[in-house]
Amino acid sequence: MAELTLPLNAIRAFLAAARHQSFTLAAQELNVTHGAVSRQIKNLEDYLGMPLFERRIRQVLLTERGRQFFEEASPALEMLAGAARRVMRDAPTRPVSINVRPSFAVRWLIPHLSGFVERYPGIEPRVATSTAIVSRAPGPFDIAIRRGETNWPESLKVQRFMEDELLLVASPALLRNTPLPEARAIAEHTLLLSRSRRGDWEEWKKLAGLKRSRTQPMLHFDHVHFVLQAAVDGLGLALSPVSLADNDLRSGRLVCPLPELRLPLAPYYLGISPQAGAEAQLFAKWLGENRLLA
Repeated sequence: MAELTLPLNAIRAFLAAARHQSFTLAAQELNVTHGAVSRQIKNLEDYLGMPLFERRIRQVLLTERGRQFFEEASPALEMLAGAARRVMRDAPTRPVSINVRPSFAVRWLIPHLSGFVERYPGIEPRVATSTAIVSRAPGPFDIAIRRGETNWPESLKVQRFMEDELLLVASPALLRNTPLPEARAIAEHTLLLSRSRRGDWEEWKKLAGLKRSRTQPMLHFDHVHFVLQAAVDGLGLALSPVSLADNDLRSGRLVCPLPELRLPLAPYYLGISPQAGAEAQLFAKWLGENRLLA
């Protein structure tokens, strides 16, 4: 008979969801997406061969078997976590180096990184930023993340990581003062532009059926993370990848006034160096669990 592997990540997701009676709150606690929590719990239910939650609109409730499993699994998992913390407390730190673009580091990776550090306290992420293509990125690295599947050295093991889209964002205060009921109302606003994504506004205007305007006020910045900060501060309208604006959208610092006008973007890919160790494999696995769009 084949040996089954206990899905510990799925159990962690289940315990968080059971405590909160909510997949959404569990996702926030674990710093992952709602979809990731839902998939992990479905995997656990398939593993156990029984439903653990009763799914209702905007609510999940433990089944009788789910309540029993919660009561018995909670102390067991805490014992495992405590044992791991004690063993790893004095263990030497193992680094994993990650090379990413600056905006991705500031707006996606760093806000999510606490989840990795909490799960793997013996692994030290070392984040380096570069705007160069991977083959020209300075310094050695274990993992690199970039958009698109081109310009990757053949030596790297490359895999698709995360889908993405471009959408319009603005601060709620700005829209209260100057509403944006339709696309052509952007003429009443200042547009925020990143030099690293120069063509975004032209492409978005084509999608919206708008003509180019030479009189439109614009503010220019070097990187998307500066554009997003300017948008949060109410300086104008911004176009941003969902991946980079996600935390601001979730917190309400930014809103998307025209959600139907979205442009598909090249997906993110990650490449693993042939010299990378087990730490990089764990980091890549963690990245896959935390991607925004399946």
